Amino acid sequence: MIELDQVDSTMAEAARRAPPLTSPTWIRADAQSAGRGRSGRSWGHPTGNLAATLVFKPDCSAQQGAQRSFLAANALFDALSAFVPVSKLALKWPNDVLLSGGKVAGILLEASGGAQLNWLSIGIGVNLAHAPVIEDAAFEPTAVALHLDTQVEPPTPKTFLNILAAKYASQEALLGTEGFDHIRAQWLSRAARLGEVITARTSRDTITGTFRDVDAEGNLVLETPKGRETVTAADVYF
Repeated sequence: MIELDQVDSTMAEAARRAPPLTSPTWIRADAQSAGRGRSGRSWGHPTGNLAATLVFKPDCSAQQGAQRSFLAANALFDALSAFVPVSKLALKWPNDVLLSGGKVAGILLEASGGAQLNWLSIGIGVNLAHAPVIEDAAFEPTAVALHLDTQVEPPTPKTFLNILAAKYASQEALLGTEGFDHIRAQWLSRAARLGEVITARTSRDTITGTFRDVDAEGNLVLETPKGRETVTAADVYF
């Protein structure tokens, strides 16, 4: 594990360090000056929250690399359940974790390579101590600390990452022995609004339908008045 006082972003640092790495490496920073989420959105990082990236060289295709977002989501769910009730947690497609309906964690994947990956980075941000203020957020940020008894301190970023790293390693082991279908089934058992009507906004369309499934490639499957539609990338609202 690499621990830094400050960095532009752990994802940028992962890209700089990736080429010579010979083993999976977690990078954690106490402060980020340019943290980011999906689609280039900024990601706030108040002191006491987790900003970390796992960078490694999986022997896999780009499609298989993208499936790692589901492994990361399952690992986050398991790690967070050590501090808050499982009943308050849910996974939102494609890469968020909700706590009592608010966004508590996000996942960002970046990779190098073509059909076969050279390296993969999984960036993870978790609101442990503070909920960043984000205007007009579709899902208002929340923090672990807001769901603990007043006399209970939230885990430190280092403590939480140690738990998360172990949970993620377990997910990789499951992927190797059971395959992605097992990971997918576990994710679906924790999915927010499965079987309910949701809206997916892509770069071109807004699709509303019943959330039926996540397919073998990790795509969202909606039942709409026009029939089943498969969504490969979108922001989801409900």
